[in-house]
Amino acid sequence: MALLDVRDLSVVFQRKGATPFTAVDGVSFTVEPGQTVGLVGESGCGKSVTSLAIMGLLPRRGNTVTGEVRFDDTDLLTLRPQELRDRRGQDIGMIFQDPLSSLNPVIPLGLQVAEVLERHQGRSRQTALREAGVLLDAVGIPDPARRLKEFPHQLSGGMRQRALIAIALACKPRLLIADEPTTALDVTIQAQILTLLKDLVDQSGTALVMITHDLGVVAGLCDTVNVLYAGKVVERAGRHDLFADPRHPYTHGLLQSVPRLDADRGGRLHQIRGSVSDNIPWSEGCAFAPRCDRVVDDCIGETVPLEPAARGGALRCTNPVPQEVPA
Repeated sequence: MALLDVRDLSVVFQRKGATPFTAVDGVSFTVEPGQTVGLVGESGCGKSVTSLAIMGLLPRRGNTVTGEVRFDDTDLLTLRPQELRDRRGQDIGMIFQDPLSSLNPVIPLGLQVAEVLERHQGRSRQTALREAGVLLDAVGIPDPARRLKEFPHQLSGGMRQRALIAIALACKPRLLIADEPTTALDVTIQAQILTLLKDLVDQSGTALVMITHDLGVVAGLCDTVNVLYAGKVVERAGRHDLFADPRHPYTHGLLQSVPRLDADRGGRLHQIRGSVSDNIPWSEGCAFAPRCDRVVDDCIGETVPLEPAARGGALRCTNPVPQEVPA
């Protein structure tokens, strides 16, 4: 049974006098206990809005959220604000994209970690601070006793990201959502953060939703990958199947644009022409059609459905990349 079951989730932003904008358009996916599921795509494809909708962290005004987000067979979208606050931090944790803006700049780090334990597990302040030191040590922050008294600006980017992970894991949630946890970090720190997340999932059985545009992160961490474009899932596949045989032209283009060690030296990288804004409404065809090298007449005119594909995956494409036949 899936721990998290997202069904036809849509988020529409609307402002007075402006045309409504659909940021997430019928996204569905499941996450099982101990599984790592990736949401991948360029900036603006709806990854972060999906995570904020799941967590109930979108503004109360100016948007409409529809669909179902079932966690333990309870639809999170139907819970009252107080009930949802009880779930966040306790059962569901989240690592936000920017650690500097996510941490309170005027409160010592120790109090920010301890607050979660006080709120959800009823710990006293002193007990919570002691456990906060253990958490900082567990995520690899050196000299945790001193760091508890420091403010976020006194920590490096890697330490701030580790502190966010400590906060998210304080109550040992069953589901962890990581929104671009390696953004703006150098390569060595990225590797350490990813290793830390992988170890935590392996040791605790926590389910992980990894939101990223970095295909290297996907290759090393995710079990199942959902590729998003213009608010919809365009391809779903296991990690190995996706990298070995991408079917959607968008997925194929993303993988081709990654530098390879075995490529000819001095060769040009493949690029996907145009930008994310160059699309058409999904109701009029495939949103990727204006940028696609495989566009045909059938790509325009009608909505392209997400259909089952080989090896348990799914594909939303009229003219997919030909499937490679094993030698």
